Amino acid sequence: MSNRESGISRRVFLKTAAAGLAAPWIVPASALGGEGRAAPSDRIVMGCIGVGSKGRGNLHAFLNRGDVQMVAVCDVDAGRRGRAKQEVEDFYAAAAGADAYAGCEAYRDFRDLLARDDIDAVMIATPDHWHALPVIEAARAGKDMYCEKPLSLTIAEGRAMSDAVRRYGRVFQTGSQQRSDGRFRQACELVRNGRIGRLHTMTAGLPTGHAIEPQPTMPVPEGFDYGFWLGPSPWAPYTEKRCHYQFRWIFDYSGGQVTDWGAHHVDIAQWGHGSEMTGPVAVEGRGEFPENGLYNTAVNFRFTCTYADGVRLVVTNRAPNGVRFEGDAGWVFVKRGGIDAEPKGLLSERIGPHEVRLYASHNHVGNFLDCVRSRRVTVAPIEAAHRSISICHLGNIAMLLERKVRWDPERERVVGDAEADRLRSREMREPWRL
Repeated sequence: MSNRESGISRRVFLKTAAAGLAAPWIVPASALGGEGRAAPSDRIVMGCIGVGSKGRGNLHAFLNRGDVQMVAVCDVDAGRRGRAKQEVEDFYAAAAGADAYAGCEAYRDFRDLLARDDIDAVMIATPDHWHALPVIEAARAGKDMYCEKPLSLTIAEGRAMSDAVRRYGRVFQTGSQQRSDGRFRQACELVRNGRIGRLHTMTAGLPTGHAIEPQPTMPVPEGFDYGFWLGPSPWAPYTEKRCHYQFRWIFDYSGGQVTDWGAHHVDIAQWGHGSEMTGPVAVEGRGEFPENGLYNTAVNFRFTCTYADGVRLVVTNRAPNGVRFEGDAGWVFVKRGGIDAEPKGLLSERIGPHEVRLYASHNHVGNFLDCVRSRRVTVAPIEAAHRSISICHLGNIAMLLERKVRWDPERERVVGDAEADRLRSREMREPWRL
């Protein structure tokens, strides 16, 4: 539960039940605490902001938790929010063995969802350019948050988000699920405890980017609030491949594979290096960007980040997908579904009780909910996510400007290059502002 009065879920449950007497509302038997579900007073009341592809998956992950009551969904696409509302109500009806259930509200504007004082926590899975404002508003509204990666569109937005979460004392989990995978934790613990000797090079292998020919202007689909979808980004004519999943290949809304997959693998590199609350001091590299067409983020790329201790992080699409740590006594490579090392015996090494032991989480959603109750820091806290995605943003800045960027990780400013420093932030389209 949040740090508001712990009885709020029960009050809301009873209030909703009473209001539902005028509608076909069925109280699931599990609402009384049976069938493995928590009693109403112990349940975390949640809403979801953004219920597209990833948001829909997250919605179902939370729905399947017996300690959550999902009461609201929000999306600017009427079709998606209607489907999500129906799926929530079908889920609870099926859980009760009933024909109908009505207890999930659907919203177009995230601010209306956040205005509800019965909601303890929210899941946010909007496009990158729509992360900062909902996160900051949710923090002000007293909501805990599970927010998808990449955390931010710009370095300045990420700093404002992290500051707001800290200022308002909120629990925050970034959707960097690799931190809840034992293989990634094992690799990082081997590195942190010197099993590969002195670490000198890390390589984050990411997928190749995308390009597409120019796209025609199209009518906005019925039920899709395209103006709200654009939000703080520059105005642009509607075309199908600008929105939903494809937004990530356009700089106005995201940063390409550099930020999409980089948010995962750079985060693991930082975790293994022990630099998750700081960053490199220099970034330089080259990227190949589409010369025309709708998409404009890097297709091929390689940039190198140098840390104050001399360790280098190479981020490229020309390496196997995963993270490789190289030391003077061996290496370890970890990816989704696998881990390898040289010498092979490293994989059977045990980390002793007095060595560095990293945060152990075995379920990313479960870890978030546990921390909502305990008020502990999650396995993927916002400051670590901000520091990792800042490296990806710096890589894009260095490649776009085609020159080395010197970075001060304490002040979070570019050193000696006013043009590059200005790219830490972007103007927002009126009326939106941080």
